[in-house]
Amino acid sequence: MTRTPNELRDSRQEKHLFTRRAVVAGVGVLGLLGLLGARMGQLQVTGHQRYMTMSQANRVKLVPVPPNRGLIFDRNGVVLAENRPTFQLLLTPEQIDDMQATLDGLGRIVEISEAELERFRTLARRSRRFQALPLKFRLTEKEVSAFATQRHRFPGVEVEARLTRHYPHGPHAVHAIGYVGRINERELQRIDSSRYAGTSHIGKTGVELQFEERLHGHAGLERVETNALGRVIRPLERVAPNPGQDMYLTIDSRIQRVAEDALEDFAGSIVVIDVRNGDVLALASKPMYDPNLFVHGIDVETYRELQDDIDRPLFNRALRGQYPPGSTIKPFFSLAALQHNIFRPSDRVFCPGFYTIQGVNHRWRCWQRRGHGHMNMEDAMAQSCDVYFYDLAYKLGIDRMHAFLDGFGFGHRPGLGMPGELAGILPSREWKRAHRGESWFHGETIITGIGQGYFLTTPLQLAQATAVLANRGQYRPPRILKALRPLGNGEIRPVAAAPAERSVEVSREEYWKLTFEQMEKVVHGSRGTARSIAADLDYRMAGKTGTAQVFSLAQDQEYDADEIEKRLRDHALYNAFAPADAPRYAIAVIVENGGSGGAVAAPMARKVMDACMALLPAEPESGDDAEDEARHV
Repeated sequence: MTRTPNELRDSRQEKHLFTRRAVVAGVGVLGLLGLLGARMGQLQVTGHQRYMTMSQANRVKLVPVPPNRGLIFDRNGVVLAENRPTFQLLLTPEQIDDMQATLDGLGRIVEISEAELERFRTLARRSRRFQALPLKFRLTEKEVSAFATQRHRFPGVEVEARLTRHYPHGPHAVHAIGYVGRINERELQRIDSSRYAGTSHIGKTGVELQFEERLHGHAGLERVETNALGRVIRPLERVAPNPGQDMYLTIDSRIQRVAEDALEDFAGSIVVIDVRNGDVLALASKPMYDPNLFVHGIDVETYRELQDDIDRPLFNRALRGQYPPGSTIKPFFSLAALQHNIFRPSDRVFCPGFYTIQGVNHRWRCWQRRGHGHMNMEDAMAQSCDVYFYDLAYKLGIDRMHAFLDGFGFGHRPGLGMPGELAGILPSREWKRAHRGESWFHGETIITGIGQGYFLTTPLQLAQATAVLANRGQYRPPRILKALRPLGNGEIRPVAAAPAERSVEVSREEYWKLTFEQMEKVVHGSRGTARSIAADLDYRMAGKTGTAQVFSLAQDQEYDADEIEKRLRDHALYNAFAPADAPRYAIAVIVENGGSGGAVAAPMARKVMDACMALLPAEPESGDDAEDEARHV
């Protein structure tokens, strides 16, 4: 309403207007205050628990604490795998003004490779600036000292100590122990992420992989207070991790080293088993490699060298090497022939240097080209006459051969439980039909009688079969875990050996005795193929030499090692047990391209067996007191 200057002011109307406006404003303020109070009530009462939890989550952070990995010892307490403190160089980016200048300065006092720089830059791009990032692992003491004297020049840089896996003997027993390495993407998919929280390494091969569950332990947790940026302000609570269990293997480091040395520069394997309890005393495979190379990540060039090495040092020959058993299989077939009454010990077979069967235009050669003449079972075993065993196999037949040798474990994984064990091949009609889609031929039966053809065995398998033979048909599963130290308990608890089971039955006990005597003649007989190792032997050894062809010869072709490339020469084999009258140790030796089993493999076995007899106690350590624990292993 527009008022002219001559109009009188209506004070009453103005007062009424003011009062109405004041009431409206008051009601509005009260309404807003009500809404504010209601919201405060919702936050403080109804949503208290929810917002309290969110607040705690922002303020408190759980940090995993990785457990210490269990140690690995040999049967005598020699440390084979341990945890050692190592030093690493850590950089915190937000505390460094000029990163490139810092890296250049560090490079002048610590050797830093391009690969390490690249890895650090990648980490820096993926991480928050306040996080400390590793630039270099395994600093040497000299490098730590050099950095310590100039530390004032490098704000935001520090040296941290942590425990990492270390193998104090380097390549020694590497194929048995294995190694740990950084967890890769594939392993991340299968492991329990809560148990491995904060852990960067995992068992990759050997015992380290086989007993990963026990060696690793359980991670602990630390509750820490953080600020809004996630930076740790102070620790609040700590749940200690459970360390992994310490393990004592059946391996005897002394015997293992003798076996590795005995192989010299040959590629091959030596396995020794205590026939009384199944303890694997040595599991040697050469060439070897240093497992320490893998702990912190092997560089590409070194790994390529190992992979491309023609002698395949990464290959575990003891478990995965599959070779024709050659003549080392003859004692088993001799026993089968006695059991099935194919031959009596005095029966003779004439060896003219070759063997034929009616209706087949093929000659199967004896290794002795001029022939052995008339052979009985003992002579044929001692001189390893092929013709005798061609005839034995032909009359025995592949079905009975397969059934009898199955009880010794041929064609089955030995049961040590280590990753990668192979079963070899024990051929049969069914096996050939399933794998080759073909029928079985007589000629294949004949060459199976001397351990050739499709027949393949691993060194561990051959040693285990020899142990069953020495035990007169009793099968004791091989084992590599002898004892362990439970969590939080310093007491070492032995693991019981598995009970023996009868796996091979023969109708007359004397057949075992006859077979043992035949094998003794191989070593102690005047014409035995391993007689060269009998000199000065103060115990009796029962053994069998073997030679396995790497390639087949034509009918009119002769084998001449001097004319053949080294890698095409025959493999040398030898299996044995001792003492012959009361067996304690069984051994299998396979030397790739070694040539003669009697000249190369048998002397190696003699060295190892001498060490066993001299260093090991006569009575086995059965560990039968810990059967309860064994059930958990």
